[in-house]
Amino acid sequence: MRSAHSVDQVRAAEAELMARLPEGTLMQRAAAGLAVTCARLLTRRRGRVYGSRVVVLAGSGDNGGDALYAGAELARRGARVTAVLLAPGRAHGGGLAALRAARGRVVVEQEVGLADFSRADLVLDGIVGIGGRGGLRPEAEPYARAARTGTVVAVDVPSGVDADTGEVAGTALRADVTVCFGTYKPGLLIDPGASYAGAVQLVGIGLELPPAGVVALQHADVAELLPVPGGESDKYRRGVVGVAAGSARYPGAALLAVAGALRGGAGAVRYVGTAAEEVVRRFPETLVTEGGPAGAGRVQAWVVGPGGGEGAGRALAEALAADVPVLVDADGLTELARLGPGALAGRTAPTLLTPHTGEAARLLAGAGAGAGVGVGAGAGGDGGTRSEQPRPPAAEELAAARLATARRLAAAYRATVLLKGSTTVVADPSGSVRVNPTGTAWLATAGSGDVLAGLAGSLLAAGLSAPDAAAVAAYLHGLAARHTAGVPGAPVTASEVAAALPAVWNDVRAGAAPEPRSGRPGGTGA
Repeated sequence: MRSAHSVDQVRAAEAELMARLPEGTLMQRAAAGLAVTCARLLTRRRGRVYGSRVVVLAGSGDNGGDALYAGAELARRGARVTAVLLAPGRAHGGGLAALRAARGRVVVEQEVGLADFSRADLVLDGIVGIGGRGGLRPEAEPYARAARTGTVVAVDVPSGVDADTGEVAGTALRADVTVCFGTYKPGLLIDPGASYAGAVQLVGIGLELPPAGVVALQHADVAELLPVPGGESDKYRRGVVGVAAGSARYPGAALLAVAGALRGGAGAVRYVGTAAEEVVRRFPETLVTEGGPAGAGRVQAWVVGPGGGEGAGRALAEALAADVPVLVDADGLTELARLGPGALAGRTAPTLLTPHTGEAARLLAGAGAGAGVGVGAGAGGDGGTRSEQPRPPAAEELAAARLATARRLAAAYRATVLLKGSTTVVADPSGSVRVNPTGTAWLATAGSGDVLAGLAGSLLAAGLSAPDAAAVAAYLHGLAARHTAGVPGAPVTASEVAAALPAVWNDVRAGAAPEPRSGRPGGTGA
């Protein structure tokens, strides 16, 4: 499991450790780990460190110090190191002295620095550390736009990326590799920041940290959660998942949701809806019931909404009235946004919402964007007059602030939220978050969200908690898409993703499937 901690948590742990260590020890640990990674990258690129051209972009503070000390170590190994000081009067004194002692070159002229940057074999981005907010300052922006031929290594976080959220408020310097110290930072796991981080490598420096608020599951974590039948299991003990999906306009949604549900670990799938004939013809093992969820018989979880059309409102009401977990997707979410969080009041069984950002915007508007749950709320202390009520959040704003969006939705509806998109984020009402580390952009295809809904609902029926079911479903769904798309990648269909689920299920249990090559998260299609 990859655990990510906030800047405040890291700062507190660093302060506690530094109080017990000789001055400068923590920075030396970080710089040593950084230098080892850079040496490995240079050796891979040129066959050796000696003679390599290295540029250190050094801002003020400890982040620049880490980069300067690492540059000094590379210089001692024969690299030709140039430090470009972007804040000459505030450069880290110890790091600068170490680099000069190792016969490194120091420049302050940005024209010279840009020329060196473009020719370097490796660039160390030590401009802004984890405490930075907003985009790059004007003196650093040209480096984000300049042509480059070498490998850019970010120190702890790419400059311009918010370490806590992954938000990019302006210009940021895109890295090929990010070396983070002590723990992962949430902004390295969540887009848009994750797309700037490249491959993420962790260097331990001895921090003692509290439980992480943001995690990314790995194969071993998922394998432990997968439901596996025992010798005494039958189809009812394994769980029955009910699927209320499809309509005259969208019969395919029913087929795809059932396809996902059949491969999610439950013992049986019970379908209600207008596409019963098509469902039984394609999946004869499905139990079909006329009418809505209220008359369907006993189930252990409901999936409501994919392609539900005008019948989604009735199906949602009947499913929510049952004392079992309910997953709400697509048209069910549209109906829930109309009703607001009050529709879930009094429920004791878990509720799992699976919106994309457009649906998230409607849900937040339905919850009242001015009630502390919307993006774009006014800043006035008294909330403003009635005529100054904040506008509903836009999908683009929510996509740029994925972590905050998922947490706000979970808090507003007191439900677990699986927010789909370039990074899939699962948040529960406590604020705990799981980020999906699998997936591919090829999942942005019609029907993939229906498969995901059925898969997650089946895991709910098999006994997983809502956060576990959501995280495991997103993980398997992303792996199935990667399995189908292949390398370097080709278009996939939702049906193919569903068909690939047994193979990746086996791979996860066997520990045979590779981890994501870039080390960065992936998305889940809508």
